[in-house]
This record gives sequence, structure tokens and C-alpha cells, in this order.
Amino acid sequence: MTGNDPFASALSAINNAESVGHLEQTVSPASNEIGSVLEVFYDRGYIDGFSFVDDGKSGEFEVELKGAINECGPVKPRYSAGADEFEKWEKRFLPARDYGTLVVTTSHGVMSHYEAREEGVGGQVIAYVY
Repeated sequence: MTGNDPFASALSAINNAESVGHLEQTVSPASNEIGSVLEVFYDRGYIDGFSFVDDGKSGEFEVELKGAINECGPVKPRYSAGADEFEKWEKRFLPARDYGTLVVTTSHGVMSHYEAREEGVGGQVIAYVY
């Protein structure tokens, strides 16, 4: 049985599995949003990989962890951030400057705040990881 927020539950499950030292975690139900955030985690080097498994319902993700995540979680409510405002959100959600990543959904897709700053686009901050 799932709760009201599958995205927050997925990030919480990954965070809990990392904190106890597991190397794999199943995230269910799967969604495009969760898949996009896992792609950012993979690109930034926080996880070893992930794959979609079709279980006949909504599917699930098998996430291969590598012990690089100290903490991750959703940002609620989802704050809008301009291309020049990411430093304010870094101060709020990350422990130090240039340590960790904010996951941002933009008109160009889901990306890290580093990529969004480089492309000069703003968006909504949806998650953090460090």
C-alpha cells in the first residue's frame, strides 16, 4: 500500500537504505518524475544505476546504491527559482556551497541546479541530495 506522496516515499526509501548500508533498493510505484530524479542522481554520481521493472501494475525501479548519499529528500512546497536564485536555495537545503545537488524541473526537463544555471533557465526545486 502506498501513501499519498509516492515521490517523497521513494526518496525516503532511498535515504533509509543508504543509511543502513544496503546496496539495492526497490522503489514502487514507478513514475516519470521519479525516473527523471534518479537519472539526475546517476548523472551526478550518487547512485550506480537503476532499471525499470514492469510488474504488470505501475512498475517499479531497482536502484543500485553505492553509499554516496548522506541525505536526500523532496522539497515541499515546490519553490520556484529563477536562474540567478539557486544560491538562496542552496543555502537553505544543502550543507555547504558547491556540496550536493538541487534537482530542478524546468521547461527543458528535469536537471540539476548546476545544469540549469549553465543553461540560464529557472524552474521549481523538487528535491535535494548530498
